[in-house]
Order: sequence, then structure tokens, then C-alpha cells
Amino acid sequence: MPHLTLEYTRNLDLDPEAALRNLNEEMYASGLFAEADIKSRAVALDHWRVGIADVPRAFAHVKVALLAGRPPEVRRALAERLLVALRAHCGAPDAREVQLCVETLEIDGPSYAKTAFAVDRAID
Repeated sequence: MPHLTLEYTRNLDLDPEAALRNLNEEMYASGLFAEADIKSRAVALDHWRVGIADVPRAFAHVKVALLAGRPPEVRRALAERLLVALRAHCGAPDAREVQLCVETLEIDGPSYAKTAFAVDRAID
């Protein structure tokens, strides 16, 4: 834990590798997570729609799944921190309308299962 998913429209000027690295760094710098516990992935969207107007639009949406129990103000501060980091990876403004969002989701601890292992030992 945590799991970060970055969904973004392909028309957005975004380097997913660099964005994930920076988002992971920000999560670690928050002091809430151990470095090796942060897992992230990026999903490029080939098909999307924003609203109904025929104008060029793009978006990126970050979801961070956390074990339940952190106060709302801690989750909000994390979301704001990640939003600043995400904005830094979305290129210069152009004719597109761009929306960036970050949300935190709580995972019920009793229903979550995890194991971790290396070549010669368990690491969880």
C-alpha cells in the first residue's frame, strides 16, 4: 500500500515514466509511506470524452488507494501535493482544455491481502 493509478488521455503532453517517478517521490516525501510500499502504474486512454462540446480537451486523473484510517485532512494534503506534481508533467498550455484531478480512496484493511517475496526470502 499505497497503489497509485494515473489515467491520462493520449492527447496530453505527458511522459508517464517521468510522471510516475515524480509522483512516487512525492508520496515518499510525504512521510506517510515506506519507499518500497509505493506502487504506481499509468494507463493511457485511447478513447475518452470530456463533456459534449466539440473542442479539444484532455485530462489526467490520479487515484491513490490507501488503507482506511487516515484523517480527511491528511488525505487532502496528499492529494494537493500530488496535483502540484502532476501539473508539472503536463506541458505548456495550448489550445486544449486540460483537467487534472487527484482522489484518494480508502481500502478496507480486513478485506485486503498482500504478500511480497524476493528470490530467496519473503519480504513482507
